Amino acid sequence: MDVLRPTLININGRIYRKNAIREENYEEEEDLSYMGPPESEEFAEDETCDTYSVEKTDKGYRCAFDVPSVLYKYIIGKKGETRRRLEFDTKTSISIPKQGVEGQIVITGAHKAAVLSAVTRVEVLIESFRRKQPFTHFLSIPLNDPKIQERFLKFKDEVLQQCSQDNGVEASIFQNPAKLHLTIGTLALLNETEVRKACEHLQECQNFIRDITEGKPLPLEVTGIEYMNDDPGMVDVLYAKVDVKDRSDKLQAIADQLIEHFVSLGLMVKEWDRVKLHGTVMNTLFRKDTTSEDTGGPGRQTVSEREAFDARNILKKFNNFHFGEFELNTVLLSQRYSTDCTGYYTTAGSVNFA
Repeated sequence: MDVLRPTLININGRIYRKNAIREENYEEEEDLSYMGPPESEEFAEDETCDTYSVEKTDKGYRCAFDVPSVLYKYIIGKKGETRRRLEFDTKTSISIPKQGVEGQIVITGAHKAAVLSAVTRVEVLIESFRRKQPFTHFLSIPLNDPKIQERFLKFKDEVLQQCSQDNGVEASIFQNPAKLHLTIGTLALLNETEVRKACEHLQECQNFIRDITEGKPLPLEVTGIEYMNDDPGMVDVLYAKVDVKDRSDKLQAIADQLIEHFVSLGLMVKEWDRVKLHGTVMNTLFRKDTTSEDTGGPGRQTVSEREAFDARNILKKFNNFHFGEFELNTVLLSQRYSTDCTGYYTTAGSVNFA
């Protein structure tokens, strides 16, 4: 059964009003087909694009723009059907680099409006399938200060000594102390160009961060534990609570404004009204796969085949456990499934508070 796509879409921070797009499912890969070709050569005036420039040439008009190579197949479609239909609908020619070769998609046509229409339709395709890509990077706040790591290891030892008889409690579900962190938000950055641009956008946040922190490091306290789901006897994620020492909302404000900035650029999808500030200390994802990571909130985690643990005794005995204090001075753009020389995630970019 065909599924109608929404008619409003955010592309690079701009809202476009488009004809409905039907998504067809194929055995090998998905293809998109559009509502029939225009009844005349006049394209809808609302199908305009100011993201890219359209050049006039001897043969008509031309627009070239970068697209990550991993997304080429969605523009080409099964056996080239999507590209042919796009070209037919918009009366243009679409040139795509070979699979795996980073480069530009080039759209040419006799009429400027036709090229613009093809560009915006390709953008809708790209944005639609970009959302299906697994995230590659995340904005993180490191909690791996040496003092915090030391106290976390003490917490782990004491929990295993006092609560290992409780259902599901064992060493493999504890976080790697070198990777203790808060996740602010996740991004799918599909080539080096996108990573570089995300780093630049993170730098743009420096002014509002320094306004919030008054240009000083932010003193944080990590004390107490809490669980994600409703039943303390069946827990998947146990996390440490992180607060500013003066109990202000500065950290929350920084996290929320970071999300707003990246959402406005079309680089993130806003999932919650406020960022949930949590430093995971135990996660049942780690039980099944030693390469698993906690880089997102509860909505990001795969729950299939997870074995929950009974956290009631842990919560009773360690409810106010003090993990320590430290001064925060940076937000990082971290790479998923990576490790640097300190044991933390590899850093692609950063922004400092002071």
